[in-house]
This record gives sequence, structure tokens and C-alpha cells, in this order.
Amino acid sequence: MEARHRRAIEARFPLTTRRAPIVVLGVRDDYRFMQPELVAILRARMARHLP
Repeated sequence: MEARHRRAIEARFPLTTRRAPIVVLGVRDDYRFMQPELVAILRARMARHLP
């Protein structure tokens, strides 16, 4: 997701996004579904956002 996607979600769901923050991970859209490199990047970047 890019910042522009976050803004679109915030515009469409303003009440929901006030209660639940949206995190932009900044991952390029250059990977296939479940590609091991993508999974590794997502795990590393999400680690600080998950318990």
C-alpha cells in the first residue's frame, strides 16, 4: 500500500480509520503472491506492529 491508498481509505472510512490506524509498509509492488522475498519483507516490517 502506498500513501495515496491510505488517503483513499481514510477518505472513504473516516470514523473507522480514526480508531484503527493504517500502517503503510512501503513495499514495492514487484512481487508475486506469497513470493518468499515478499513474505520476508512483510514479516520484518510488520514485527513492530504486531504483539
